[in-house]
Amino acid sequence: MSHFGIAHLSMTLTLTPHHSNAEAADYTASLNEASSGWTASTHGASAPLRAEDIDLRLYTDLDKARVPLDAFARESDRTAFQNFEWLSAWERHIGRTHGVAPFAIVGSDRDGTPLLMLAFGIETRGLARRLTWLGTDQCDYNGPTLHKRFTERFAADGFAALWARIVTLIETESGHTFDIVDLAKMPETIGEQPNPFLAMPTAPNPSGAYITSLGSDWDAFYTEKRSSQTRKKERRQLKHLAEFGAVQFVDVQDTDERRHTLELLFQQKSRALARMGAEDIFASPERRAFYLDIATNDATRDLVHVSRLDIGGVCAAVSVGLRADGRYYLILSSYDDGETSKHGPGRALLHELLRYAIANQFRCFDFTIGDEPYKMDWSDTRLVLHDHLSATTLRGLIVVKALTAFRALKRTIKQNPTMWLAFSKARAAAGNLFSR
Repeated sequence: MSHFGIAHLSMTLTLTPHHSNAEAADYTASLNEASSGWTASTHGASAPLRAEDIDLRLYTDLDKARVPLDAFARESDRTAFQNFEWLSAWERHIGRTHGVAPFAIVGSDRDGTPLLMLAFGIETRGLARRLTWLGTDQCDYNGPTLHKRFTERFAADGFAALWARIVTLIETESGHTFDIVDLAKMPETIGEQPNPFLAMPTAPNPSGAYITSLGSDWDAFYTEKRSSQTRKKERRQLKHLAEFGAVQFVDVQDTDERRHTLELLFQQKSRALARMGAEDIFASPERRAFYLDIATNDATRDLVHVSRLDIGGVCAAVSVGLRADGRYYLILSSYDDGETSKHGPGRALLHELLRYAIANQFRCFDFTIGDEPYKMDWSDTRLVLHDHLSATTLRGLIVVKALTAFRALKRTIKQNPTMWLAFSKARAAAGNLFSR
């Protein structure tokens, strides 16, 4: 039983690499050999690499890039959303449906050691063709995958010239044109390294993201984060939940059960979005297919964590998280809007997720993008995310001016509590009116 009297149904997690075939093993070995030689040959005196020193290669077929990109990624800094299998699933289910042209770019030094990897898409929205991060709408963080010594080896003032070469490569070899470059939700660091894309002009994203550092003991962490009055209130809520039946935290492992649990999340989330008057993102069959794929695919089983809170055999709350590099990312959560909703089943599930992350020795818990108050209550770090928006054609210039004004207004509203509350109430009222 947990600190809250919640029973746990879970299994031991065994991490396995996504690819174990001979090709991947050979590539990884060659990558390690190249990196070792690079380390030895550059120790001490080598000048930082400039844009002209980087060999750029563009892949228009993601499957052909799978082995080198995945092997390189395991040796590099990235966020969980730059996982190749995540992006590949997005391209299969969403990108193709919406006519997004996907491609990846790998930049290597003259010895062939990969230094950075970029996954982009070109899509049509409204009047303009846009160059964006691949899967940008389903990625809470976007950015490059960097060799762990990229910052050390590449000249800090050289990225503008490198980006100009990248844009030229895309224009000449991707087979597609674009009017604007729209690179959103970029964190300031990739791993421990500065994000080189912030050398370009950027504006703050309308939303922030929130992270809390985890210790080694749940009880100590909980006591530090919650006041005695709040802890008393939450114990009382848990007792009320238990009146509906046994309360169980379920770490969902079985493939069919994962699929069933995701379907419940879609239903719960759709009803919640309708109450808010917000767009139902799960009305899209391709978006549901994407999340079902990543939750049940063997290639992403180690990445994706599915859990729920059952009360009296009924699913009261669901969550989906990502696990990567010592960080637990909470990306989806929902709760049933029945009688149990009055007593905080979502909050109880969050407690168990934090306990799970501590027990499994994650360094931090990432609530990801969004300025919900509960995230601020738990977090000790707020991430500022950045957007780059620029035009490459006259049509693009018109679109950029309109988008810049719209996003500035959106940020003003979201960052002002009074304005955001008024907007949220008006949106919910409109949603209720039109749903009748």
